[in-house]
Amino acid sequence: MCPAATGKIRCPLRPASMTLSRDRPEILTPPEHPPACCNQQTITVPPEVNAKTAQKHDYPTKAHRQSYARRTGAERTFSTAKDPASNNIARGWTRLMGLTPIMLWLTCLLAVRNQRILTAWDARQEDSTRRAAAGLPPRTRRRRRKTLASLAAAAPP
Repeated sequence: MCPAATGKIRCPLRPASMTLSRDRPEILTPPEHPPACCNQQTITVPPEVNAKTAQKHDYPTKAHRQSYARRTGAERTFSTAKDPASNNIARGWTRLMGLTPIMLWLTCLLAVRNQRILTAWDARQEDSTRRAAAGLPPRTRRRRRKTLASLAAAAPP
C-alpha cells in the first residue's frame, strides 16, 4: 500500500497525507509516474515469485499429512532439548561464545538426548517382552481425555 495512504509520509499526490503533522517525512518532488503501490489497491504476484516457498503437496492430501507429520518429531526434538528437567539451553547456559563452541555443545547435548531416548525405548521393549512372556497384555498409556458420558456420570446431581 502507498506509504502516504497509510499515514507514514506526506506526499502531494495524496492530499489527505498533507494534513499529517510536519514531523513526518515529506516527498518534496513526487515522481511523474508513481509506482504501482501508489496507484493500485492490490497487486498481483505471479506464481513464480512464490515457487520457492510454496508447499510441496496440496493441503488435504495424504502426501501432505505424511509430510506434515515430520514436524511433530522435529518439535519434540527441540522441546526435549530445551526441557530444563533434563537439559537446559536457556540464556546463559554456557559461557562460551562463538558459533563453533556453541555447535559443539549442542551436538553433545543432542547426542546425550538421543542416548536417553534409546535407553528409555530399550526399557519399554524389555518390559513388553517380559509382560508377553508372563501372558500379560502390553502396557498402554492412560487416557487423559474424558468422554462426555464419563463426565456426565461422574458429575454430582
